[in-house]
Amino acid sequence: MSSSKKTVVIGIIGSVLDSGFHEERWQRWRPTISLCRHKELPIARCELLYQPQHRDVVGVVSADIPRVSPGTEARIHERAIADPWDFEEVYASLHEFARSYEFKPEKEEYLIHITTGTHVQQICLFLLTESRHFPARLVQSSPADPKRKGPDGRFSIIDLDLSKYDRLAARFEKEVTEARTFLKSGIATRNKNFNQLIEQIEHVAGASSDPILLMGPTGAGKSQLAKRVYELKKSRHQLSGSFVEVNCATLRGDAAMSALFGHVKGAFTGALKDRPGLLRAANGGLLFLDEVGELGLDEQAMLLRALEEKRFLPLGGDAEVTSDFQLIAGTNRDLNERVADGAFREDLLARINLWTFRLPGLRERAEDIAPNVDYELEQFARRTGRRVTISKEARDKFLAFAESGDAKWSANFRDLSAAITRMATLANGGRISGDVLDEEIARLKRSWKPAQSDDDHDTVLLPLMGERAVEKLDLFDRVQLAFVVQTCRECATLSDAGRRLYAVTREKRKFANDADRLRKYLARFGLEWSDCQH
Repeated sequence: MSSSKKTVVIGIIGSVLDSGFHEERWQRWRPTISLCRHKELPIARCELLYQPQHRDVVGVVSADIPRVSPGTEARIHERAIADPWDFEEVYASLHEFARSYEFKPEKEEYLIHITTGTHVQQICLFLLTESRHFPARLVQSSPADPKRKGPDGRFSIIDLDLSKYDRLAARFEKEVTEARTFLKSGIATRNKNFNQLIEQIEHVAGASSDPILLMGPTGAGKSQLAKRVYELKKSRHQLSGSFVEVNCATLRGDAAMSALFGHVKGAFTGALKDRPGLLRAANGGLLFLDEVGELGLDEQAMLLRALEEKRFLPLGGDAEVTSDFQLIAGTNRDLNERVADGAFREDLLARINLWTFRLPGLRERAEDIAPNVDYELEQFARRTGRRVTISKEARDKFLAFAESGDAKWSANFRDLSAAITRMATLANGGRISGDVLDEEIARLKRSWKPAQSDDDHDTVLLPLMGERAVEKLDLFDRVQLAFVVQTCRECATLSDAGRRLYAVTREKRKFANDADRLRKYLARFGLEWSDCQH
């Protein structure tokens, strides 16, 4: 303790440990009195909190303190608490005391004595000290002898400033880093925005059990990330049940109701026995509903009730069942547009939209293609037991193509995984050669050039702008805008897209600002560069 500041101890009178009215009390360990006996801990003042029914005890203790430590002043504070085991009541009372107490940290140092009082009171004192409502450190006292013979004891001071504990802080940081790496399947991703996204998801996964909505194009990794979130939470003992996954696009009619919510025997033709359903299978665990935007309105209504009340009615049943699960929903659709079109319930969207994260497509993470190539080769080795490598020349050539505007990656990481699997399978001698690489690049280019149709422009614009906005455009503008949007999707940056679109006229301009020209063109239709990346 600082020699220039006075030491003040704040504690709760122990109705049992601190008690004693006869002379033999001096032969017994009493936490509050014993703490004042230590010459190496000179205490200027003891602030003693007590309940009305313990006035006799606090009277004796406050009189005994000056006898063992003449320089220590004892002050008493009555705190009426109906139930000292009621967390809310105890916390409120101690919080009020901390708020009203006149602390003078420039002149005094404070210790919060957490040896006496109920366990609830001790926990509340700890929390209020950790939150700095008490600008103090903790002090814990104990008898010198385990059998509590004799009045002497010992004490230890605990400082809650974790910055002073480098090893603890480093261990905590290591656990956080390991969790984030786990969510990324161990891939050393380099994209700054994606890494920040994973940091947020890791934090939310650990701190919340509310629904999570994962948005992003097909193949962006929503399903794999959902499974990783489940495995992380289960390793932290936050979930005890199973991981249950279903693609809502495959569910229709009675089959959808039955698959999700179960049915009773005889509910419909072919229902020969009871079926529990996926929501009940996920009880205590995590339910991943991929393509949640494809659910029917009836299923949406039942899902909303299941989320809010943890109860639902199986198909054909007359008794409700319960299931407590965490939901992760995935979609590649704009759910706000689905709401506007009457295809998705607004109240359900509000319920699952608390934590929303958009996973970027592969083209938006060009710098992550290289580590993902290594990851896919490692996965191939695990699946087949055959390790395949790629020469530096072939690797550099593949990455140059993969990161260029010629690589559409329309199926995102599924395209990349399939490409690596094909090349690894065809590799002679366990090494991917230039011939195999050239053949794969040609194959990818062919797969990304579907037959053109008259409705291609609407296919591009409808998910982006909505049906009503597209109908207001002239056909000329539709075709032109769709081509511009598609070009933007094929380019890594706004400037790259501008250079491609204005390659001829830019040579005639004294000051070429292709990015600005493209930005203004998109703005005419209420669009931004980020909109075109979806």
